[in-house]
Amino acid sequence: VLQVHVVLLPSSLISSYNSTVISYLPTGSHSLWALSTFIVEDTQFPEFSAVVMLDDVQIMYYNSNDNSISYRASASELSESEQNDANIVFRHKHKSMKYRALESKTHHNLTRGINVQQRIAGCELMDSSSSSPVLSWDAFNGEPVEELIFNKYLNTMESHGLWPATWNQIKQKTVQILYANLYHPLCIKTLKHYLSKEKNRVIRKVKPRVRLVSKDGGTRVSCLATGFYPRHINLTLSRDGQPVDEEQTTGGELLPNADGTYQMRKTLDVTPEDLKESHKFTCTATHLSLDNKLDVSLGNSCNITSNNVYFICTLLLDVMLCFSKNR
Repeated sequence: VLQVHVVLLPSSLISSYNSTVISYLPTGSHSLWALSTFIVEDTQFPEFSAVVMLDDVQIMYYNSNDNSISYRASASELSESEQNDANIVFRHKHKSMKYRALESKTHHNLTRGINVQQRIAGCELMDSSSSSPVLSWDAFNGEPVEELIFNKYLNTMESHGLWPATWNQIKQKTVQILYANLYHPLCIKTLKHYLSKEKNRVIRKVKPRVRLVSKDGGTRVSCLATGFYPRHINLTLSRDGQPVDEEQTTGGELLPNADGTYQMRKTLDVTPEDLKESHKFTCTATHLSLDNKLDVSLGNSCNITSNNVYFICTLLLDVMLCFSKNR
């Protein structure tokens, strides 16, 4: 089900989520996001569907065919009252996105074909237990059309885009009341609920394994960090102790691993002039799991895992036992 939903998301909205939402979240914070899709015209997919994510872990799914919430196998369910609140939110999202989609369809004079309205909305919680504004982005056929930001502490609603520009004061106030009394408290409450239930999964820290290698006869230097969690990481390539400008490197995209960890690769093309000189290239990684920054040079790697340590200790113990017996 999740795969179907993600397939429907255009690259522009996925890019918005990755570049805007993820970069917005400070290191050490936790977030709850709903990725919703409304489809105009009949297709093999539900008219409306939504995936709810705690950080990068899917916790629930909703679609208009069943009008009910499906939970990830190991996720704990909400209480009856909380589930009723969640159903109200999903039904309201369905209704509002349908209205937005039909408005956009008329605005663009689209009379036929499949059209898609999408929304990313959610909140985040800092380690200090302070909460962020509720954020919401809408897109129609892959083009951003609306942005809403509700700040609980200032009791303000910022709105940008095609449709908010047409709202009068009554409409603006109605949306603000909805966010203040339903969306914000329910989002934070649900975030705290699942954060306590899933803490072993989302609060875990796994150290990255980092390698710096030379490729294509020395014309490319590539740094790979893999197996780390959480997803926030900084990789810096340096030449003779000086950081290389990001414009000179390629890659840098965050990619998932099958085990729930992440990987990132950055590559530098070495110029013919650099090849003539004896430069020292290093890769520096900073991550929540590391007490200090990790520097790796060409020919070295840092990928000692707990399994490696166990193997080495066992081998040393066997050697010591054999040595004592021989004595």
